[in-house]
Amino acid sequence: MAEYPNTGNIDTRSGFGVGLSHLGKTNPRVVALCADLTGSLKMSDFKKNHPNRFFQVGIAEANMMGIAAGLTIGGWIPFTGTFANFSTGRVYDQIRQSIAYSGKNVKICASHAGITLGEDGATHQILEDIGLMKMLPGMTVINPCDFNQTKAATIAIADHQGPVYLRFGRPKVPNFTTADMGFTIGKGIKLKEGNSITIVATGHLVWESLQASDILRHEGISAEVINIHTIKPIDEEIILKSVKKTGCILTAEEHNFHGGLGETIAGVLSRKHPVIQRYIATNDTFGESGTPLELMKKYELAQDNIVTKSKELVALKNK
Repeated sequence: MAEYPNTGNIDTRSGFGVGLSHLGKTNPRVVALCADLTGSLKMSDFKKNHPNRFFQVGIAEANMMGIAAGLTIGGWIPFTGTFANFSTGRVYDQIRQSIAYSGKNVKICASHAGITLGEDGATHQILEDIGLMKMLPGMTVINPCDFNQTKAATIAIADHQGPVYLRFGRPKVPNFTTADMGFTIGKGIKLKEGNSITIVATGHLVWESLQASDILRHEGISAEVINIHTIKPIDEEIILKSVKKTGCILTAEEHNFHGGLGETIAGVLSRKHPVIQRYIATNDTFGESGTPLELMKKYELAQDNIVTKSKELVALKNK
């Protein structure tokens, strides 16, 4: 498989902003709504170039979701923008009742997710949003890994009929996927071939998993790395094909163990092909204030933790 070099660190929220700007020029039905965080969500370019299709609703996130739902009735494709905590937990009732229940074509775009939000602390570092959103019937849940993939995902969801939750982050992270890779909702991407262990990762943890796989290779462990950018609907085929070869799986995510990618995959495996599984995720806890790197290490989400758990898992499989 091809290697994936880091072409520069850039925040995934900028990928959303560039993707939204592209849609502003190419899709006249796309409108954008923001809850007083235009700069943080990188929506300024869309606002400048398409002022008649941009709505600043202020710090009124529940109202924003209601407006977005109403706009779909007129044939518009609304993209809402605010922090992940305010995009889900604060407005869950409005999303459930006004958007998901009737399958409204709203794209809920959420920045500053996970503990890598950093110094803003636990009140803003939502780690349960994937679980909240994937439980809603008909909701598509997407968590891209870098700038290029976030841009591609933003463009792709405009053509998808139905509600979407698009999750991305604040910190600058390696940009390693190619600009022309494309994006297919519901289809995972095998980044590295291997036969000792399957590592399935989402979001920022994809890069950490790739780095871990290089370390493991030098220690005689061949890790297959799969990027699952769409958590719902999950790509069962790519996961099952891999674990039937490797016999064990490690899932990696910047999210609570409960309700995230790992539990989704555990459900698939329990029904179709049980294998040994371990998890890289936060363990039923809130976050805290700190730098993204400090928090990744403290909550055991960094590449060295992936290496350690992979070695333990392979040893357990080989007993």
